[in-house]
Formats: sequence, C-alpha cells, structure tokens
Amino acid sequence: MPEPATSSEPEKRITAAGNAGSGASSTASRLAAAVRDVRPGHVLETMTTRLRVLDDGAWLSVDDTRRVSVSEIWRLDAPAFCECDLADLVVENFLDVGVDGRTVTARVYGQCIVCGTKSTVEWVPVGRILDGEFVDIDREGILEPRRNDPEPAASNEPETNAG
Repeated sequence: MPEPATSSEPEKRITAAGNAGSGASSTASRLAAAVRDVRPGHVLETMTTRLRVLDDGAWLSVDDTRRVSVSEIWRLDAPAFCECDLADLVVENFLDVGVDGRTVTARVYGQCIVCGTKSTVEWVPVGRILDGEFVDIDREGILEPRRNDPEPAASNEPETNAG
C-alpha cells in the first residue's frame, strides 16, 4: 500500500494541459492537469495531480502519496546511458519529475548492474494519469526514456512551500 507523503521539501508546479509557461522557480509543486471532455458540447473539466520528489530523491509522490521508490531494478533501452543492449538499472535517486501528456516521467540517477556505468537517465516513464488517478506503468518490462523534455513549469503558478 502506498505510504502517505509528508515533507518539508519545496514543491514544483507544472500543467500538462498544453498551456504551460516557462521560467518558474524550481522550488515551486509540479501539478499535472489532465483535461477531459465530460460530454460533447459541454465545458472541459480539468483535474489536477500533484507530483513531487520526496525524501532527498528516495520517492516520487503523487497527490501526497509515495508511489515510486528507489532501489527498483529497471530494464532500459537507453543507449545514451551505457553500452549494454538493455541496461539493468538500479535506481538510486530521483532527480526530477515531469509529465509528457498524461505520462508521468522521472529523471533518475542509477547504476547498470551489468557493466557498472553510473549516470543519469533522462525522463523515464513511470506511470500515467487516467481519470485523475495515477496508474503505474509496468516497470518490470523494458522502459524507453522519452526523447523530449516534459512540459515546462508553469510561470503563472504561485510558489509555495510544503512545510
């Protein structure tokens, strides 16, 4: 069962609805806004999901609940990370969290247990936001890092502190 998140770490804000600005402080909470059409001819409804890195990079929190932790082994198709055909990455630290559409992505630091390479992997998908809820991506399968950066932090979101 996911553990409730409590943290005094700063939050970051982001919107995935396609109207994100740029230039917000990196100390602001990432919020993923998923837009869905309730019924044809009606106003679109927006749902917001808070995404944070907690405990000095040990957890990814979704809506104040710890959902993804370090120490997992992920199989990656990531030639930019190491020379292995498929890297077996031990996730040691979450550096950042973002969204790409409805997909929650994370920048992670870790080590390939096959060749020993230690480095950062850019924007690995870890879950999706469906109907306002976080759904895990099968991280036991082969993961492929996203080639593009996720949505930038929204500049119109106020900076807040979680603690």
